[in-house]
Amino acid sequence: MPQSREQLEANEHQTLAPYAQRSADSRGRAFPEPPHEWRTDYQRDRDRITHSRAFRRLEYKTQVFLNGTGDHLRTRLTHTIEVAAVSRNIARALGLNEDLAEAIALAHDLGHSPFGHKGEYALNDLMKAHGGFEHNRQSLRIVETLEQKYPHHAGLNLTWETREGLVKHFNPADHPSKRDGFDAKSNSLEAQVANLADEITYYSHDLDDGLDSKLLDEEALKAHVQIWRDTDAEVHKEHGTLDSETRHYAIIRRLINSQVHDVVETSGRLIAEAGVHSADEVRLHDGNLIRYSDARRTANLELREYLYENLYYNPVVHKPNLRAIKLLEALFGHYLEHPEDIGSQSRARIETDGLHRAICDYLSGMTDRYVALEYERLGL
Repeated sequence: MPQSREQLEANEHQTLAPYAQRSADSRGRAFPEPPHEWRTDYQRDRDRITHSRAFRRLEYKTQVFLNGTGDHLRTRLTHTIEVAAVSRNIARALGLNEDLAEAIALAHDLGHSPFGHKGEYALNDLMKAHGGFEHNRQSLRIVETLEQKYPHHAGLNLTWETREGLVKHFNPADHPSKRDGFDAKSNSLEAQVANLADEITYYSHDLDDGLDSKLLDEEALKAHVQIWRDTDAEVHKEHGTLDSETRHYAIIRRLINSQVHDVVETSGRLIAEAGVHSADEVRLHDGNLIRYSDARRTANLELREYLYENLYYNPVVHKPNLRAIKLLEALFGHYLEHPEDIGSQSRARIETDGLHRAICDYLSGMTDRYVALEYERLGL
C-alpha cells in the first residue's frame, strides 16, 4: 500500500529540522484544492512544474552556447535539472524540505528568455518604458498567470512557499508575503538553497562546457584561477596522470563537492548562531543564512571574473548571441506594428496587460530556434 499524504507529512515532522518548511504548514494555494491522497503539496508543485509547457521549452533555450551548437553542451533544461539535484543534496544535509527545494529549483528559470542573459538584457531594454523584464519575475508570472492548464483559474496554482522561492533576489515589494499580510525579510531556507545551488551549478558546469568547447584552456585556468589550481593539484595527488576528459570531470566533480560542503558547513553554523526555530523565524531574520564562507566567496569571485572575460564574452559565444538579439529586436518591432501576428494566448492579454507586455510574454516564451523560424517566416 502506498504511504498516505498524512504519513508523509508525519515523516516530515519527525525527520526535518525545526526551521525547515513542512508541507502541512503551507500557507496553501491561491485557489483552494482538496489535498492529494499520497503526495504532499510540494510534490504536487514539482510535478506541475515538470509537466508545464514552459519547462519543456527549456530544452531549446540557451545556457551559454546557442542551442544546437554541440550535442554535449548544456541547455537551460539540463542546467535546471542539475540545480535541482544540488538543491536536494544541500537540503538533505541541512534537514530541510527536499521536495520544496527541488520544486523551486525546477521552476527558477521557467521565465528565462531565448538566447540566455543576452536575450534577457535585450527584452529589458525593449521594455524599459513598460515595466522592464527580469527572468525571475517572469518565472513567477508564468506559474501565476501565463500557464493555462486548469478550467477555473490561470497559472499552475502552486503553493505560497514555491512562489515565494521564485523571488530570487529578495525584494519586499515583489514578495508574495506582501499580498498575504506577512512581513517577511527573507525567503525560506529551501528557497535560499535553490538560489545558491543555481550559482554552484552554472559556474562549475560552464567551466565544463568551456573546456569541452576548447574556449577555455586548462593551463590558463591553473595560472589565473586559484580554486582550479588547488583542485587540480588535489586530483593529481590522488589519481596521478589522467587523460584530459577524466581529469576535467574529476576536477569539476571535486569543485562541486567542495562548494556544497562549504555551504553546508557555513550555513549550519549560521543557522545555529541565528537561533531560528521555525520556517517563519527564518523569514523574519534579516539576511540569508544559506551562504558560502568568506574564503570560498572570494575564490568564487575570481572564478566568476575569469569566466566573464574568457567565456561569456568570448567572441565565439558573444557574437552569435548578439546576432540572435537582433532577431528579437526585429520581431518586437514587427509585433508592435502587427499585433495580429502574436500568438493567440498572448494576444488575448493585450487588453488587460497592454501590447508591450503581451509581446514580451510571447517573445520571452520562445525557444532559440523558434525565434529564428518566426523571423524567417515573417520575412524580416
